Amino acid sequence: MIKVLEKIPETDPLAIPTKHAIIDQVLDFNKNIPGATMVVLSELQSRIGHISIPMQAYVAQKLRVPMSEINGVVSFYSFFTTKPKGKHTMKFCMGTACYVGGTSQLIDKAKQILGIELGQTMPDGSITLEVCRCVGACSQAPVVVVDEDMHGRIPPNKLPQIIKKYQK
Repeated sequence: MIKVLEKIPETDPLAIPTKHAIIDQVLDFNKNIPGATMVVLSELQSRIGHISIPMQAYVAQKLRVPMSEINGVVSFYSFFTTKPKGKHTMKFCMGTACYVGGTSQLIDKAKQILGIELGQTMPDGSITLEVCRCVGACSQAPVVVVDEDMHGRIPPNKLPQIIKKYQK
């Protein structure tokens, strides 16, 4: 854990004074409550946008818990991410109806247009591609959810229009 904190990349939130202050504020406010680990990590995910490995080491040190506990929580729950996401997150529903309805073709089209793979973010930080489980809109299959906007019955040839909307 010490080695992780000795070599903090300059782009890590711990190396950015305003973000480091937010991390300290969240830790100070929540460190003495029962179940602080989950509360702190949730708040950091919400306010910083991700929980980097150095942040995990720092939280472990401040809460006096093993790094493995912090990393276990971050890696178990899909809500947490260790890398910054794009301004917009494009999620492709992989529920049965969507999968059968052509989600894999939509994913291939998005990867082709954006030049990134699932789980990656555009170099300009505009869009992150992800898959998700059933979103409960089976009658609209295949479904793509961008941020909070659901787009249903999407043929591959309509996906470029959706992507352009969020790249602006």
